[in-house]
Amino acid sequence: MAKLKTRYICQTCGSAQSRWQGQCPDCAEWNTLAQEAAVLSTVFAAKHDLSAGGRPIDLVSLDVAVALPPRLASGIAEFDRAVGGGLVPGSATLIGGDPGIGKSTLLLQVAAHMANAGRSVIYLSGEEAADQVRLRALRLGLGGAPVRLAAATSVRDILTTLGHDEPPALLVIDSIQTMHSDLIEGAPGTVSQVRASAQELVRFAKDQGTALVLVGHVTKDGSIAGPRVLEHMVDTVLGFEGERSHQYRILRAVKNRFGGTDEIGVFAMEGSGLTQVPNPSALFLTQRGEAVSGTSVFPALEGTRPVLVEIQSLVVRLASGATPRRAAVGWDSGRLAMVLAVLEARCGMSFATSEVYLNVAGGYRLSDPAADLAVVAALVSALSERPIPGDSVVLGEVALSGEVRPVAHAALRLKEASKLGFERAWVPSGVDSESGIALTRFANLRALVDQILGR
Repeated sequence: MAKLKTRYICQTCGSAQSRWQGQCPDCAEWNTLAQEAAVLSTVFAAKHDLSAGGRPIDLVSLDVAVALPPRLASGIAEFDRAVGGGLVPGSATLIGGDPGIGKSTLLLQVAAHMANAGRSVIYLSGEEAADQVRLRALRLGLGGAPVRLAAATSVRDILTTLGHDEPPALLVIDSIQTMHSDLIEGAPGTVSQVRASAQELVRFAKDQGTALVLVGHVTKDGSIAGPRVLEHMVDTVLGFEGERSHQYRILRAVKNRFGGTDEIGVFAMEGSGLTQVPNPSALFLTQRGEAVSGTSVFPALEGTRPVLVEIQSLVVRLASGATPRRAAVGWDSGRLAMVLAVLEARCGMSFATSEVYLNVAGGYRLSDPAADLAVVAALVSALSERPIPGDSVVLGEVALSGEVRPVAHAALRLKEASKLGFERAWVPSGVDSESGIALTRFANLRALVDQILGR
């Protein structure tokens, strides 16, 4: 028997509660529960009654050859790299990022490039008027692109307009949190409205073969605002990362049903918009002049792309009795504490009376455990005031026993370092390279410390 229910939906995490509460029990946010329209739910105690009929499902074999999906090249190589080679017709892509990071600028550039290539492109903004989008295009030098613009928030009006003409090759919605569906009650931006609006737009894209790109707002912790189901509904989720105080931006695929999630696109924000950075190492390496203590170069790996970054460390002696501070920017502070503990326990180096500061140059963020050895080298160099040779790169994972462990794709990292003029590398034992770079191998941290201290 059908029963009338009332639900209260958290506007932050999307969880449903049977009664209103001041604090959401799932995400612990305050005053985020909002009442949704009543829904009908039917509870069946018995199994399905198949007498009413149904249609059989066609089952296919797993070993059937399947052609790769076609791709729509955007004309921006870094964008195409991040999405796996270009947008797939009929796919839905969600891109999120902090306010002012450049999401709308990037998508306007993608839309203009595709329109100039002869493809039908529609850009719909729910936050800006069409004249504002046109002014941005003029500032970016894209005023002559045949992109069709509109300012709209009603999903019904949007779908009606799109149904009158040939479906576009690319449809950009900026942003999904401003869209409103009249099929359900609720203000734009609520969990139910975001879910319903995205569902209607994604269905249109699948039916008509249009590549759909949705812009999503993010919460204060960096996750995409709205229900979590929004990320499950789309085919690709892109994160646009970077600090507004820094020049670089990274486009990273968090989810991709048509490609890998291990590639990134690197851009630089300039007066004329976002420009591609084919050599990201140039952004994250400072000028390699006179060797300075407390710095080391680490060949990071983003997908199949090596990126050389500089790790900087500063160790400051304190007067006795003062509480030392530990600060890390661009690296996990918990891993910094672990590395300091290993240095003290296995190598006899004491940082107990010193403040330790660690920074990854250029605002880059490292999560690769292969950076452990480079961090150790920078810390020991800063403490002893002995610089590491400027033509050397350092990579390796550090175990709690003090052992230096091998890392993945070491040959690829060293090949990139050799291209950029580095002649030596400090690596774990067992690592080989065909790039011609000279290798100094370390089995444990004590050997590395002895190397830096000149023992």
